[in-house]
Amino acid sequence: MAANPRKPVALDLAGRIVAQVGARADLVISDEVPSVGPDLPHAPVESMRPDVLVAVGGDGTFLYTLGRSQVPLLPINAGTVGVLAELGAHRPREVEAAVERLLGGFYHVEDRMKLAAEVDHHPLADATNDVVLHAAHVGRMARFSVDVDGEPAGRIRADGVIVATPTGSTAYSLSSFGPIVDPALDALVLTSIAPFRAEARALVLESLRTIRLRALEPDRGSVTIVDGQSETPLPAGGTLTIYRSPRRARIVRFGASFLYRLRGKGILPWTEEATEEPARDADVPPPA
Repeated sequence: MAANPRKPVALDLAGRIVAQVGARADLVISDEVPSVGPDLPHAPVESMRPDVLVAVGGDGTFLYTLGRSQVPLLPINAGTVGVLAELGAHRPREVEAAVERLLGGFYHVEDRMKLAAEVDHHPLADATNDVVLHAAHVGRMARFSVDVDGEPAGRIRADGVIVATPTGSTAYSLSSFGPIVDPALDALVLTSIAPFRAEARALVLESLRTIRLRALEPDRGSVTIVDGQSETPLPAGGTLTIYRSPRRARIVRFGASFLYRLRGKGILPWTEEATEEPARDADVPPPA
């Protein structure tokens, strides 16, 4: 189990899950949260080999955990938006029912595409959401070239360029007016950040394409950012290469649809009617 160590709500919920599971399963806790289950084994997420990894926090916590493990992840939202999660700390009974279903094996695993990236042939960590090439200086645009499968696709003047997965289409790409893409698909979403040309459009590409980005102004540095967390400078004349990773993000689900998880988060492009929430599998008590 992992939890955001800076969120008291996440730590409290993680402790309650540990108490609920008790001796019915072997638990290992992330060494970043020593206060959770202090009598249980603690280890780095990278070294854990559990059947399921539970993460309690926000989308940043989930991305951090997915970047360090290929184990199926159960995300429980204790943050603000929590697009990746279908469970929330504000619904403790729902979380309790889901934990019982987890212990009983009544769940399925959803596979999602990740991105692999290289800076001048040096591999970076995989991205579940996006890889961004951004001008290093805040408030100053840069010019970038875009190649797709070795063919020049064009140049753009902007603050940066986002290459997102369908999962990441509801993150930074969305704030730059990129499209919402169903995460059941495999695709590359290419979106510019604050482009000089207001009519610049996002582009959705087949997932087997290889995208290469270069900054064209050597006197203006650029930086590569993976999932909004790790940063790597792109040297002058360097190339950022992005393609579909052979590894997958694996997320535990109980039945809530992609559109259901977006409801109430101000993400969908139409006005949501104030209707009664539909029934969900996670609301049903686990089988006896």
